[in-house]
Amino acid sequence: MEYIGVSILEGLLLTIVFLAFMVELKTGGMGIGAFLGIIAAAVFFGFQYSIGMLDLSVTTFFLGGIFCLVLELLTPAIGLFAAMGAALIMYSLYQSLGGTVEAAEIILGAATAAVLIFLLLVKKLPDSGLWKRLVLFERSTEENGYVSAAPQDYLLGKQGIVLTDLRPAGTAVIEGRNVDVVSEGAFLNKGEKIEVISVNGSRVVVKKIEKMEA
Repeated sequence: MEYIGVSILEGLLLTIVFLAFMVELKTGGMGIGAFLGIIAAAVFFGFQYSIGMLDLSVTTFFLGGIFCLVLELLTPAIGLFAAMGAALIMYSLYQSLGGTVEAAEIILGAATAAVLIFLLLVKKLPDSGLWKRLVLFERSTEENGYVSAAPQDYLLGKQGIVLTDLRPAGTAVIEGRNVDVVSEGAFLNKGEKIEVISVNGSRVVVKKIEKMEA
């Protein structure tokens, strides 16, 4: 019974640590999330030290992980230092819990609980620069400067001249403007006459003709 109580306490403290990490990743603010995470980590390691489960190497790994996370916040590392920091911290936690299957179960349970809580909070939290780099933040809309290819259905049935050799793709002049086209199958040489037989989005398919209509 005592073992179960200890495991629950350890899991609760780790849940707070993991949640604090995700909140700081989302906000980048070094605010209440970081403060609670530091307090929870201090209590966790203090407890592990009191029961003889903590040594210098474990502490070194954990502090190294924290250092990497701080570097991530201060440099444009695109998540590299964050990944290294998370790995070091997870390893230190695993070892501080005894490096057993039970230790892995406690960490997994705490991480799952932290993720579920974070998902409930994520939309209410501001976005840090790191979060925006890790997540596709902007939609590809015209308001954000994204413009889709103009429809070219009007080219169907139009005739023109091959501007560059079609092997099978190339350029043709149709109604006075350059258009990227694809030949129906055979390679076509520059100067040959063509007609548009199919338009599918930006794909314009042409075939060779012997004579252009007046």
